[in-house]
Amino acid sequence: MGVRGLQGFVRSSCPHICTVVNFKELAEHHRSRHPGGTPTIVVDAMCCLRYWYTPDSWICGGQWREYFSSLREFVKTFTAVGIKLVFFFDGMVEQSKRDEWVKRRLKNNREIAKIFHYIKSHREQPGRNMFFIPSGLAIFTQFALKALGQETLCSLQEADYEVASYGLQNNCLGILGEDTDYLIYDTCPYFSISELSLDSLDTIMLCREKLCQSLGLSLSDLPLLACLLGNDIIPEGMFESFRYKCLSSYTSVKENFDKKGNIILAVADHISKVLRLHQGEKKLEEMLPLGPNKALFYKGVASYLLPGQKSPWFFQKPEGVVTLDKQVLSMSSDPKSKQEVPVCTDPGSKQEVPVCTDPESKQEVPVCTDPESKQEVLLYTHPESKQGVPVYTDPESKQEVPMCTDPEPKQEFPLCTHPESRQEVLLCTHPESKRKLPVDTDPEFNLEAPLCTNPEIKQEDLVNMGPEVKPQITMVSDPEILKVARAHHVQAESYLVYNVMSSGEVECSNSLEDAMDQALPSQAFVYRPVRQRVYSLLLGDGEGGTSTCPTVKEWFVYSGNPLRQPDLVRPLQMSIPGGTPSLKLLWLSQEAGLQAQRLDTLLACFDLSSSREELQVVESPFQALCCLLIYLFVQLDHVDPRAVQLGTLLVRGLTTLVLVNSACGFPWKTSDFMPWNLFDGKLFHQKYLQSERGYTAEALVEQHRSWLTRFHALKSVVCKACMKENRPIVSRRHWRSHHSGQRGRQGSSDHRMSSGYSRSGQGQHWRDQGPGSRQYDPDQWRRY
Repeated sequence: MGVRGLQGFVRSSCPHICTVVNFKELAEHHRSRHPGGTPTIVVDAMCCLRYWYTPDSWICGGQWREYFSSLREFVKTFTAVGIKLVFFFDGMVEQSKRDEWVKRRLKNNREIAKIFHYIKSHREQPGRNMFFIPSGLAIFTQFALKALGQETLCSLQEADYEVASYGLQNNCLGILGEDTDYLIYDTCPYFSISELSLDSLDTIMLCREKLCQSLGLSLSDLPLLACLLGNDIIPEGMFESFRYKCLSSYTSVKENFDKKGNIILAVADHISKVLRLHQGEKKLEEMLPLGPNKALFYKGVASYLLPGQKSPWFFQKPEGVVTLDKQVLSMSSDPKSKQEVPVCTDPGSKQEVPVCTDPESKQEVPVCTDPESKQEVLLYTHPESKQGVPVYTDPESKQEVPMCTDPEPKQEFPLCTHPESRQEVLLCTHPESKRKLPVDTDPEFNLEAPLCTNPEIKQEDLVNMGPEVKPQITMVSDPEILKVARAHHVQAESYLVYNVMSSGEVECSNSLEDAMDQALPSQAFVYRPVRQRVYSLLLGDGEGGTSTCPTVKEWFVYSGNPLRQPDLVRPLQMSIPGGTPSLKLLWLSQEAGLQAQRLDTLLACFDLSSSREELQVVESPFQALCCLLIYLFVQLDHVDPRAVQLGTLLVRGLTTLVLVNSACGFPWKTSDFMPWNLFDGKLFHQKYLQSERGYTAEALVEQHRSWLTRFHALKSVVCKACMKENRPIVSRRHWRSHHSGQRGRQGSSDHRMSSGYSRSGQGQHWRDQGPGSRQYDPDQWRRY
């Protein structure tokens, strides 16, 4: 995470960069300098999960009440000294960082394999050196912090950028996290969560100014250094040969430094003594071996520039500057034509754009040069956004049409303007039909996925939200619904809903699942039918049909999935009497009786409409738990004695409930399926082992009569509902004699396409569901 090798360099080679500080003293100093202000620390929550999880047991699914107490103590300690905390969580994975995300997930798979090997060999939990955070920890931490009254935000891009921006714009006391990217951003001070002593409130401050002094650099040089060393955007191997060339010519090699430390010093020395000589005169591609990676490298450097900041390494010519309509116009010489071309500097982007004169309107129009074709492309300026957009001339109508450039295949597509909304919609021409279709149109499956420009991302947001965020093509056209979904997302009140509606792409990280000995399917497959019905609800415009719904890209981790590309998952139609209600009705209406309709929709997502009567008699918070258990018993052929994975399966089911509940307009209270109210992994494992030894129900509840009564009542609800679905629950011993020796795992293929599946015959059952578009026999997943 962060800049490659920088963490070790700072700790071992430049310890003077690290200074012990006390938060209480820093807060008092801040109040003296800013009377009336509240000292605020912005927290990168994803970096802190390991620090916060202090319970002894982690292998069995998590000790959630102990974890909740740990968070409460953390918040209480800072509140006691008058420090406000603002927590940020990752809300989505940026495309430029997808490869790094995949790399980490595959690495986690190897770590999980070692954990299960240890359990089988030693029959005990591994030591803390093999610690792996319980499944769903990040999701439920958001809700826990909100329950504790803390300001909790979910990012619309990479969280570290929003953390750094928030810290800078709100004059925060500092950033608390564990990511060397915070040494690169020019923002407020950076403090280490791993070095924090909660008793004394002492920690380590990593000073970027001292880092610059040690390296002979300025703060504005740090983004360039980070990209040359490698980070989450620039692969470490991209400039490996360049770094070794720097090292070979470096004359001040420190014998007491390791090789990585000397490489960092050598690259910094090259920046300060070689590159800086030509700063402002030569472009980076003229000084560095960028080759085909030029665009990626510029993007990497720009990713560290916070709102209002610019880099001196971005080439600009200062001479001949004049002012025209609040824009800066300068003259730049084209090295090929030897002619001077007017260059317009956008005051928002601070970038230079050449302009030409439109022969009809006599107005100056920006021109951009395609870096591959070397041809100049006329830019169309949107009257509202004032942004330049490439223009395409339709050969049939002879009309100029604004174009959008796809960042991945680097192809340009014309944009059309919707006659009512006046919004631009991306068009592509199908090679067979020659018709212009809204994209995303899947050429292989002929699934037209109409996308719309997100009206919620305004022009002023572009500056505030960083280099990655731009006017977004969304899966849903209703601006009111998008606004509600976006607000729920940012305020950390929902899970995956806005991701589905905005980009049609979702991800789920690793779970503690045994890839080598698996009688249970992966949670990714168990809960996929639920997600498919949710996709239908979110993308189907309340019509109930799925024929016009676009596919959703799922990056879910499971054994055998190489994560080379996402699973393409089709929405699955729900069966609701009266039809599927619209999102406006579920989310915004205050009509009487709507809560019952929301509950009907939630049960339909689980395909459990017939269990409504049984669930109505169950008190809160056990309705949600019983719903989940009924779904699992109806879906699974058996439950294997794999207590670790069963705990994981249950907790992932609770995260699925968060998704469904938020999509359906919150028919149940969110607290009803928070794990600290329902589940304790260590206790579950203990009772599981007792049950294996033949303990009676009375012994399992420790002879507590009221607990026994509740147990039998909940068991009765689950059993009755399962009998309705013709799925009687059998004892484990009966199952074992019937299903001995059958083990296996889902297969894999390079391209995966999922259609629906469920027990009621709508598509394939999960057992038949392979991760690809090929046909799989019913017992395929069993074979090892």
